[in-house]
Parts: sequence; structure tokens; C-alpha cells
Amino acid sequence: MCFRLIAITIVLAVVPLFIMRGTLLLNIQDKLWSERIESIERHSSYLASQIVKLNYFDGENEIIINNLISQLDSIYDGRVVVVDENFTVRKDSYSRINDKKVITPAVIETMSGGSTQPNYDKIYDMVETVVPVTDGGGVIRGVIVIDASTQDLTGTYQSIKLVSALVAAGFSVILAALAAIIGRAFTKPFKNVARSINRISEGYFDEEVHLKGYAEIETISDAFNAMLKRLKELEDSRQEFVSNVSHELKTPLTSMKVLADSLNTQTDVPVELYREFMQDIAVEIDREDAIINDLLSLVKMDKKAGDLNISNVNINEMLELILKRLRPVAAKRGIELVLESFRTVSADCDEMKLTLAFTNLVENAIKYNVAGGWVQVSLDADHKYFYVKVSDSGIGIPEEFQDKIFERFYRVDKARSRETGGTGLGLAITKNIVLMHDGAIKVKSKEDEGTTFTVRIPLEAAP
Repeated sequence: MCFRLIAITIVLAVVPLFIMRGTLLLNIQDKLWSERIESIERHSSYLASQIVKLNYFDGENEIIINNLISQLDSIYDGRVVVVDENFTVRKDSYSRINDKKVITPAVIETMSGGSTQPNYDKIYDMVETVVPVTDGGGVIRGVIVIDASTQDLTGTYQSIKLVSALVAAGFSVILAALAAIIGRAFTKPFKNVARSINRISEGYFDEEVHLKGYAEIETISDAFNAMLKRLKELEDSRQEFVSNVSHELKTPLTSMKVLADSLNTQTDVPVELYREFMQDIAVEIDREDAIINDLLSLVKMDKKAGDLNISNVNINEMLELILKRLRPVAAKRGIELVLESFRTVSADCDEMKLTLAFTNLVENAIKYNVAGGWVQVSLDADHKYFYVKVSDSGIGIPEEFQDKIFERFYRVDKARSRETGGTGLGLAITKNIVLMHDGAIKVKSKEDEGTTFTVRIPLEAAP
């Protein structure tokens, strides 16, 4: 990741830097050359005006004009040639082609009234300009050809180019170094997180990450530690669940083996005792079967909500059927079952699973109630949800245990649970069913006064 950060820095900072450098160099080069050409043309125009003014082409004031030509020659370290209208060289600062004819495209074009662009010779590092000599009436009397050296400009440009390259290179190295330092500092916390994740994958959940730096990094650290804590809780819960499953499945088998061994070790066992032991074994078999069925139900509940068999269900009728089936059980202990419906409610849900969830709640209200008590089931709804409350006059749940009652195999009073035949899975199954419907379940209880479970389910299933 550090290498990628350096590469990104080069792409986003260094490359534009060199592009900008190239653009600036082109502008500097154009500026240097344009200023030099303007200077040459300005001096040439002055010389042309003096040639006309002093009647140089008529043979007058030659010394003055020749001195001006020599000055112009020395200023630009080049060559000045003055050509008259007959294309005859009147003055060559090199004194090589005096009185000779000069017929070049540039001279002809300028002499005929056209304009020519300066010609740059890269081989000899020279620039040639041709300026017309005109009288007051605009008549062209001749031309001035100046070949000026641009070696000084080339040297200046190369110096600027070299310095700019060194500056850009140095700046690039600094940027790369800063990117490496920042990248290392930025990626180090994430390497720690990756190391911790690897330890988690190996089964270690006891290592927290404490990242210091930017607020975002500290937020990641806190979120990671919260996730780690939750994973540890889940792992502890999983181990406890496996231990509880093993214990719960083994207990009935142990009881049956003890009963069977008692029968096998005795001779001439009375029929009454034999029948009693067999009845106890049958009870343990039923208990084992109940645990296995609840475990299978819980596994099914762990699947996604997509496994729900959704249909439009009349919730009033569903609750009436549940209470009808459970009234004989409640009647054995003199417990009154009451259904209170505030309105007719229809909802999109899985009828079989919700029936199981509400049955578990009502059964628990009966099991953990007092003789002669009551269980009240109420149904209400608003524009978005329907609500089912299951209240009882039972023994209640101590406040310190209320957060754990939905855990698998958790029992507040294990001895009483065994007496009532509970497996410790009913509330876990109920909560999973409610969550599969995007619902919520809450408990409110007070010891020795009773318990109320409130279930909220959406009226319409999520798409």
C-alpha cells in the first residue's frame, strides 16, 4: 500500500510538475526569442530611417551609416547587409559581398512589399531578419538583412532548463520521500489491524488494537475492538452452546442407562417396578426427542428471512387457535387464559413460524405461573406494525437475568425448568423467528409479580 501511495503521489504531483515545467520552458523560450527579434527589428527600423534621411543610397553620409551598421553588428554579434533597390549590396559588415547582387526569397519578398518571418537556423544558432528601407512616400528603396547570433539566448535557455530540471527532480525526490514517510505512518495502523485479523482467524480473540493518529483511524480502532469484543462473546456463546447441547443430550441418556442398569442387575423384578422404570425411560426419551426437535427448529431459524413462507394471515384467528390448544394445559393448574383484541389485524408473515413463537411465549407464561393465576394475550396495531403482548401473574424474572433469557439453553431456575420439562431453547427460537420477520421482542418483568413479553411485527413483509 505504501508503494501504491508513492506511485499515486508521482502520478498526481510529479507528472503534472514536469508537464508544467515543460510548458513554462516553452513560454520562456518564446519570450526570449520574441524579445530578441523585436529588438533587432527596432534597431533595423532605426537604421533604415537614417539611411533614407541621410541619403545613404545617393552616396551621402556613408561614414555615419557605416558606423551605425558596425554598432548594430557588434550589438548582435552577427552580420548586417544593406541592399539597395537594384539588389546590390551597398554595405556588408563582413566586407565579403560588397557591390554584389543578393537575390534570396526573403529579400525578393520584402522588396516587393511582402512581409517575411524571421528565419531561425538551429545549426548555426542564428536568426535572420529582413527589414525594408522605405522613403517618406512608402516607396521601398532597399532592405536590411541582419543575421544575429542567438547563442547567448540558447545558453540562457539551457541554464534555465537545467536548473528547472534539478529543481523538479529535487522536488520529486522530496515528494516521494514524504509520500513514503506518510504512507508508512498511514499504513502502519492498518498492518496492525491485519495482524490482529490474522490472529482472530487463528482463533485468538484476546488481542485489542489501539491505533493513535487521525480521528478516523481511532474510530476504526474503536470499531474493530467493538467487533472483536462481539466476536469473543459469540465464540464464548458458541462454546457454551456446544457444552450445553452435549450436557442436555447426555442427561436423558444417562438417566435411561441408570434405569436400564437397575433393571438388568436385579433378578425377579416385580412387574410394577419394571413398569415404573419403563415409564421413566419413556419420559426421558420424550425429553430427548423434545431437545432434538427444538435444536432442529433453532437451526432452521438461523437461516435467512428468504426461507419464510409469507402469506396474508389473520392474526386474531391465529392467536385464538393458539389459546384454544393451550387452555386444557392451563386448566390443569387453574390458570385463566384471556385474549384481548383491540382491532382486526391481517399481516404478511409466516403463519407456522409465528404460531410457534407465540405458542412458546404462552406456554412459558403457563409453566412459570402460580396455581390459579392468569395469562393475558393482547393484540393491537398501528399503520405499520402489529403488537402482541403476553402477560402473566407468574414468578417473574430477576432483573440481572433478563438480558440473558434469549440465549440458547439459558435457564433462570434450572431446577424448576427440569420440573416443567423445558429445554432452554424456546425463547431463543422465538427471538429468531421475530428477527426473521424484521420484528423486535422485549421483556418487562418483576420478581414474584409477573412478566410481560411484547412482540412487534411489520404488517407488510419487506420486499
